[in-house]
Amino acid sequence: MERSRFLDRIRGSLIGGAIGDALGYPVEFMMWEEIQRGYGVDGIQSYDLKFGGGSAIFSDDTQMSLFTANGILLYETRRRLGDDRGAVSDYVHRAYREWLKTQTWGGFDLNSEHLCWLYEIRGLHHDRAPGGTCLSALRSGRKGTIEAPLNRSKGCGGVMRVAPLGLRFEPKDEADQRRLDRESADIAAITHGHPLGYIPAAILTHIVGLGVYGDWTLSLKGAVDEAWTSVKDQFKDVVPSNYLAEMEELLVRAETLAEAPGDDEEHVEAIGKGWTGDEALAIAVYCALRYPTDFSKAVVAAVNHGGDSDSTGAIVGNILGAWLGYDAIEEKWKENLELKDVLLETADDLCFGALPSEGETSDLDETWRSKYCQGHAGDKYKL
Repeated sequence: MERSRFLDRIRGSLIGGAIGDALGYPVEFMMWEEIQRGYGVDGIQSYDLKFGGGSAIFSDDTQMSLFTANGILLYETRRRLGDDRGAVSDYVHRAYREWLKTQTWGGFDLNSEHLCWLYEIRGLHHDRAPGGTCLSALRSGRKGTIEAPLNRSKGCGGVMRVAPLGLRFEPKDEADQRRLDRESADIAAITHGHPLGYIPAAILTHIVGLGVYGDWTLSLKGAVDEAWTSVKDQFKDVVPSNYLAEMEELLVRAETLAEAPGDDEEHVEAIGKGWTGDEALAIAVYCALRYPTDFSKAVVAAVNHGGDSDSTGAIVGNILGAWLGYDAIEEKWKENLELKDVLLETADDLCFGALPSEGETSDLDETWRSKYCQGHAGDKYKL
């Protein structure tokens, strides 16, 4: 199949995000000095399997990324079956509401009503330090939008989960790319209403998409610049100019520091802590540009600082996974990774989609119908 040539990069991005997340999750709330005391002067260098009870467990970042993918594929399936109701963000919002049910400590209920097949994965029914903004926004029952925000949060909970949009859709032209950028911002704005909560999501989706579908002779720095130029132009009449200036200043700082001598931890601290969307993206950009051909060095640099280590690790993993591919990621990161089979299956679904051509419902096979029409994970996940 034609799309099979994209599979390695799509898998790389989704798995890469989970790897960075799982590496950074044990140290997410530690200061740098605490990380050094616990893991050595160079910080954490490999999975802390004791923290995860023998597995490299990921946080809410990867959980929500998976549900983002599920929502996107629900939207596409319904659209191709002629049930074209609402935008992609509407279906992603419904998927997030089901993710919320996995965080409510009410027990695993396989018989509860749900749309997402991921809901039936017991391993996703764990409280992994979900962000307060995401929880409160989703509990409200209302869907935040750019025009009608629920809050003024610019936390990184918007950007850390949106990569699947850039993985699924290959833009046909510049207008289509702008649509995808806007849809990514819309998905982040479901829970994060500040421009610096949703603008970074649009930039990340653009960078990831260029890694999978773009001109593979383009440099990563060129992709960052192209993404920013496109997003800035699209949002210049929507977002106050001072917020765009703040985002640009951080990206320029990240690009400059990536080429400067010095210690990674000090450079990351000069960018920020990563708790906000703009800082988290800029830290990830710094690490990706610092080590554009070395996935391992990039994710290690992204998590060893006194900030939101799992999110910065997840975002750089999404970026470099898309640019380098799954096969370029060292095997040590794939071993012991929680729910690796679910991640790979979701990546494969993002790659190949529901139908090879619009309207040919006979090509919607039984497995796909079970997952994306009926919300069932299938026999192999039965307990």
